[in-house]
Amino acid sequence: MAASTVTWAGISAFGRLCGQINSRLLGASSQVSCLHTSTQLNSKNWERYNRIVQPPQQKDEPRRPAEIYHCRRQIKYSKDKMWYLAKLIKGMTIDQALAQLEFSDKKGAKIMKEVILEAQEMAVKTHNVEYKSNLYLAESFSGKGKYLKRIRYHGRGMFGIMDKVNCHYFVKLVEGVPPKVEQKMGFDQAKEYVEELKNRTVIYSL
Repeated sequence: MAASTVTWAGISAFGRLCGQINSRLLGASSQVSCLHTSTQLNSKNWERYNRIVQPPQQKDEPRRPAEIYHCRRQIKYSKDKMWYLAKLIKGMTIDQALAQLEFSDKKGAKIMKEVILEAQEMAVKTHNVEYKSNLYLAESFSGKGKYLKRIRYHGRGMFGIMDKVNCHYFVKLVEGVPPKVEQKMGFDQAKEYVEELKNRTVIYSL
């Protein structure tokens, strides 16, 4: 009788110990980890710009153009490859940007076109934009998404580390005509560069 009591007491103690270990492991796994993730993934600040309430306009104040912020996250594509396409269409009207992406054979061009069309539809439905073609891309850029590390097997029993890459794409549409960008010649740019070198302050010098 005494031996059976000791046995049941040992089994119950072992069960309590397993329950504590399981609860601690679940608590540790439920924490949000920031390893190999960008800050843009955890913060949804880009879409929050759409909910900003502007103060009432005065009578003499010109009409405030509509601004639409939209993005797509965790795209299975390289952020560097996406960057070239994003900078290509920045500052263009929405029709020009869609035409450029239509004739591009890049994988990211199709994704960016879908995001821009979603932003255009959002502008008409939720931001009261009258003409959907009266928009231009004020901002267009890509960001780093979640990177997953995996093993790449090599010969002779060796291995390396490879990354499964993801990226985010952000776009900002503004109502109106895009501002004109001043085109500078190479000589003018070189002249400005020389002036910056002349006017710079070199610390810890005579």
